[in-house]
Amino acid sequence: MTYCLAIAAESGLIFVSDSRTNAGVDMVSTYSKMTSFGIDGDRQFTLLTSGNLATSQAVIRRIKKDIKTADTHLLNLAHMTEVAEYIGDISKEEQEKSADLKINVESHFIVGGQIQDHKPAVFLVYPQGNYIATSVDTTFLQIGESKYGKPILDRILSTEVSLETATMCALVSMDSTMRSNLTVGPPIELTVYRAGTNLPGRYYRFDEDSEYLRQIHKNWDNLLKEAFKKLPPVAWSSTWDNQEEGDDNLGISS
Repeated sequence: MTYCLAIAAESGLIFVSDSRTNAGVDMVSTYSKMTSFGIDGDRQFTLLTSGNLATSQAVIRRIKKDIKTADTHLLNLAHMTEVAEYIGDISKEEQEKSADLKINVESHFIVGGQIQDHKPAVFLVYPQGNYIATSVDTTFLQIGESKYGKPILDRILSTEVSLETATMCALVSMDSTMRSNLTVGPPIELTVYRAGTNLPGRYYRFDEDSEYLRQIHKNWDNLLKEAFKKLPPVAWSSTWDNQEEGDDNLGISS
């Protein structure tokens, strides 16, 4: 399985991804799901992938080949929407090559970055080639195993958060996902891009033995337990212990 996340704040962009692929209990491998492209001072992009590994790798190979040989490529497009469309088109073409295999060859992509003085943007590109973007109300996009890491993002994130807060949310989101789904795991890759720089983002790789990941897991676990203990006590209904016929008076319905 996979978990990839991108956060768009006014201060910049955060990208995080795991590196575990799973084709069965005895077929667990490690592959990077994060790739960066750019021209210093002009544009920077980060691409996250999930889904069929062969399709994802074929798309990345095609992007790199086009940069060297094609008239139109990732590094000369004028707008981020064109970047999303370009990746969607390549993805569809690569899937069509495997149409006769009768297997699921779909991949999802998150691409984010900044072109010159345009506003940074993040897009989720679907296997069909269409895409959606982050917004003021939806400041993050996820692909893969998204449900376990979503609560912290919903509660904390806004476009006004600092890069530091957004980064911490991303790492806690990844930790929560790894805690609940063993098919998501390290190495964890993180890229932090500061808006307006048009320079490569700060890149980090956390391996399985990372002390920092252990500290995040331990501290977050302890803080959750302490917060739970401080919740107001349940005001038990005086009728609960006297129920003899079903749960109707508890407001519970089947």
